[in-house]
Amino acid sequence: MTVILGISAFYHDSAAALVIDGEIIAAAQEERFTRCKNDASFPTHAISYVLREAGLTGENVDYVAFYEKSFLKFERILETYYAFAPKGIVSFVKSIPLWMKEKLFVKQYIISELKAMDIKSLVLFPEHHLSHAASAFYPSPYEDACILTVDGVGEWATTTIGKGKGNKITCLREIHFPHSLGLFYSAFTYYCGFKVNGGEYKLMGLAPYGQYSQQAMDYIRLIKEHLIDIRLDGSFLLNMNYYNYATGLTMTNDKLWKKIFNVPPRKPESEISQPYIDLAFAAQFVVEEVMLKLAHTAKELTNSDTLVMAGGVALNCVSNEKLYNSRLFKHIWVQPASGDAGGAVGAALAIWHTFLNNKRIVNKKDGMSNTYLGPSFSKRCVDILIRNKDAHAELLSETDLLQKVSVLLRDGAIVGWFQGRMEFGPRSLGNRSILADPRAEGMQKRLNLKIKFRESFRPFAPCILEEDVSNYFERTEPSPYMLFTTGLLPELRKQLPENYKQLTYSNKLYAARSALQAVTHVDFSARIQTVSRENNSLLYDLLRAFKTETGCGILVNTSFNVRGEPIVCNPEDAYRCFCNTGMDYLVIGNYLFSKNK
Repeated sequence: MTVILGISAFYHDSAAALVIDGEIIAAAQEERFTRCKNDASFPTHAISYVLREAGLTGENVDYVAFYEKSFLKFERILETYYAFAPKGIVSFVKSIPLWMKEKLFVKQYIISELKAMDIKSLVLFPEHHLSHAASAFYPSPYEDACILTVDGVGEWATTTIGKGKGNKITCLREIHFPHSLGLFYSAFTYYCGFKVNGGEYKLMGLAPYGQYSQQAMDYIRLIKEHLIDIRLDGSFLLNMNYYNYATGLTMTNDKLWKKIFNVPPRKPESEISQPYIDLAFAAQFVVEEVMLKLAHTAKELTNSDTLVMAGGVALNCVSNEKLYNSRLFKHIWVQPASGDAGGAVGAALAIWHTFLNNKRIVNKKDGMSNTYLGPSFSKRCVDILIRNKDAHAELLSETDLLQKVSVLLRDGAIVGWFQGRMEFGPRSLGNRSILADPRAEGMQKRLNLKIKFRESFRPFAPCILEEDVSNYFERTEPSPYMLFTTGLLPELRKQLPENYKQLTYSNKLYAARSALQAVTHVDFSARIQTVSRENNSLLYDLLRAFKTETGCGILVNTSFNVRGEPIVCNPEDAYRCFCNTGMDYLVIGNYLFSKNK
């Protein structure tokens, strides 16, 4: 038995993963245990969990894989400052003491932290984009694939095209820092008033509100004239005069951006006006164009029918759907934990296949166990919670629970749903979820303002019975990880008002679009999760019960958390979130908690 511990840390979204003889046994983000959103600290709690899940101790670990080469990353930082000098000298002088401590001596720090956990194994450092590529290819259900990784930056690479075959990964093309599609998108995230490395999905959700705007088209032209030079093969150069991230403390040269776009950077939490909506649309449009060109090049270089992807940009489900609709590939598989957290999985798999040269066994589905790789909690844990909180809960049989919850959902209740092992990655896929009826009037507004405490424009995703997906959406293939958007069938769309293009974004949001208003975005798309009995039998049975009650096998499925907090991990997290929001009911295992009691 060979035990490999994968780690990602020190940038954002630290995580740990355990791979035994090539199989992913457990994986979790540190934030879920510390309750600090996007926690970048050494993943002590996550490591303890993955070892505990496997019934192992630190002494059983054979290899540790850290997801990037820290010294090479430090070299990139130094060379970048040298290349841009004297620009950024103030930032350099202020930051160098911290970098010397955190970047230069990362290896020693990792080893000391591991030793404190009785892990004295050999520590190996695959490159950042190899970790991403490995996370995309090795768990995928394909023997042969082209690999596209796109993110902010690792050591030097920001974009790679590779080839995966058997247990081998070959890199064919790279784009290097500071030219980065991920940082391009993050720059717009920052300028539109959202937090970098956390708010990019908000920018993506805002983008469709600008799709009919002439100003958005003008912004696209200005972006291509001033900010990015896109080549036919998808390679690109950023005009670094307009960006500040290479040597500064902000993402953009605000003065130049204001000059070309005629709007200042939006202050966080301020009202979102139309220019920022149009900027979001323009940035999304450009990313989709580049990704499609890169995919064409990947196809030409590899002649493969299959594309697998990872890196933060691979979480852009709108771009992913454009690739899917292009029909360049017969199959597209995206790592559901595509960001840096997934790098922990990829690093461990890279050691198993690349360093140790072990044969790859391809799973017909995939190797991610539907992302249910986190901790689960016994009935005894819930009993202790009930006693400690002096709470009231009704213990039901599974049949009675499903029937009762489906009726509650039918009648407009919002239900916290806590079951089994926690998901790994940014999506809640039915084990740490908040569920609701997508047909209920005003449900999107109620969820955003009373439950999630977040911006009203944010869309919600539906989970749907896999066999029913083609009855509602323009898709026939399963999409179990919420990584693709798809359009609602035309016959299910409602006629928009004649003045729709002139409406403000808030009026567009609440204009009637479909009978599934809560999960239909303003462009008639939805980020769907298909559910089968195989991938989540309990959620599948709940959808079936809800369909029996309503004729509709679809529910709103949003992550079980409030704005600014990670997804809940344990029963106490779930109970606290339930008590502090407008949620009506909470289900933990077979226990049903009610606000009325």
